[in-house]
Amino acid sequence: MIYEMRQYRCVPGRLPALLKRFETATLKIWEKHGIKQAGFFTTLIGESNQELTYFLAWESLAERDTKWGKFIADPDWMKARAESEADGQIVANIVSQILAPTAFSVVK
Repeated sequence: MIYEMRQYRCVPGRLPALLKRFETATLKIWEKHGIKQAGFFTTLIGESNQELTYFLAWESLAERDTKWGKFIADPDWMKARAESEADGQIVANIVSQILAPTAFSVVK
């Protein structure tokens, strides 16, 4: 199992719109494509409180490439993204890292 950490820094004031999009649309579309989330977090103390960090669990990089590609091309996702950004851009920056658990990690 590998994990992807994705960190979204929002345009100031737009974090609520991003959270709503995940809660009402994105997670349903992920479920359709078999994308497994491993946790969502907002920043309480750190460089910015306008961030959402989440983790995805993948069996392999090949699985990630296949499922993420289908998600990005999904018409339901494109529509949800466009509708959620009708009042302006939500995300200013995205950082993504693919992580492998260590031998002593409680997560395997």
